[in-house]
Amino acid sequence: MTSNGTGGVLSHGYYFEDLSLGMEASYAKKITNEDVLAFAGLSGDVNPVHLSDDFAAGTIFKKRIAHGFLTGSLFSTVLGTKLPGPGCIYLSQSMKFRAPVYIGDEVIATLKITGLDAEKGRATLACDCAVNGKTVLEGEAVMMVARRAPRQ
Repeated sequence: MTSNGTGGVLSHGYYFEDLSLGMEASYAKKITNEDVLAFAGLSGDVNPVHLSDDFAAGTIFKKRIAHGFLTGSLFSTVLGTKLPGPGCIYLSQSMKFRAPVYIGDEVIATLKITGLDAEKGRATLACDCAVNGKTVLEGEAVMMVARRAPRQ
C-alpha cells in the first residue's frame, strides 16, 4: 500500500490480467494561479507567458497560459492513480498541444486503453485533455504493468 499524499492509502492498481481494450478513466482539475506558480517553481520554467500578465498580453494568447507540461502532468495523475494505477511504470509519452489552457480552466484528462502487449506486459493508452469539450492536448502513453504473482 502507498500513501496518496492526502492521508489516504492507494492499493495496487490493475494488474495486466485485469486490463481490457477500451477501459477508460478520467481526472478533472481546475487550473489555478497557485498551480502555475508552483509548477514554475518546481520545473524552473519561468517563461513570462506563464507568469506575467503584461508580457502575455502581447502574445497571440492575450493572457497568461498554463505550462503545457502542467496540463500534461494530468495524464500522469490518471496513469498513477486510476488506470492502470499504483504500481505501473511509465515507459513513454507523446504529446501534441492543440490549444492553450488558461488560468481558471477546468481540464479533464481522459485515458483509454488502445493496445495490450501480453508478451511484454505493456499497455498503450490514448490520452486526451479537454477544456469545455475541446481537446487542448492529446497523446499516447505506454506503460509497464505488473502481472499477478502465480499462485504457489
